[in-house]
Amino acid sequence: MKVIFLKDVPDVAYAGELKEVASGYGRNYLLPRGLAALATTATMDKMKSLQKQAEIKRQQFESEVSELAANIEGKELVFEAKAGASEKLFGSITASDIADELLKAHGITIDKKKIELVEPIKRVGDHDVSIKLSKGIEPIIKVKVIAKEAQ
Repeated sequence: MKVIFLKDVPDVAYAGELKEVASGYGRNYLLPRGLAALATTATMDKMKSLQKQAEIKRQQFESEVSELAANIEGKELVFEAKAGASEKLFGSITASDIADELLKAHGITIDKKKIELVEPIKRVGDHDVSIKLSKGIEPIIKVKVIAKEAQ
């Protein structure tokens, strides 16, 4: 079944793209949700204007993301946490903590799901953390964890 995508569908197609999809996928998912329309002569004419609009939106999004990446790149966040004798933290620094600190210290709002931590930070020291904003745009911030003085 040939369809024209009306909206971007991640890992499938961009808005305005003409693509062959499985009949069940088109009939049961794409068409009812308004993500795509059947490829007819009438919709083919609309496709050209839709492609232009989609391309403008994509370029605008990419420029905004690039600007945000340039703003984030190289920022340093400092966390003070209680640690044991072997410099292992009593707890951990999570992606949520990093997002909150980024907002508090630099005024930059980032979704915690975009912060790429394989596992929470559990040791004192310097750590490089990647933030996946878009395909190919991943600025790196430095997270410094220092031991809090015991009272």
